[in-house]
Amino acid sequence: MTHPRMYSADDPLLARVRSISLALPEATEVEAWGRPTFRARKIFAVYGGGSDDRGGLIFKPDPAEAPSLRADRRFFIPPYFPTWLCLDLAGDGVDWAEVAELVQSSYRQVALRRMLSALDARPLSE
Repeated sequence: MTHPRMYSADDPLLARVRSISLALPEATEVEAWGRPTFRARKIFAVYGGGSDDRGGLIFKPDPAEAPSLRADRRFFIPPYFPTWLCLDLAGDGVDWAEVAELVQSSYRQVALRRMLSALDARPLSE
């Protein structure tokens, strides 16, 4: 079954999420369910699901941080991903440093050791 595309290729929010996600070692982008998904052997982020059903970041929260993130009104449990969270990116004031931290934390949960070694070997300024 082919799903209709649920995003616009020129979406500036997607461009930011894509830049953050694909900067991680061996990360790839694959369209699934009509949405961009970002993978490091397994999915670590999905673009979509925000207030307008587009501008959201669906990610796998760090288990230690999940309770506090769930208590934050900016996050919600997205459909079809009951253990993941979604951050709506469509509003003003998105903290892109926080988005990068959430993406990297999600990536760390699915990446292989060699990918994590490559990530940890990077200078702190990246």
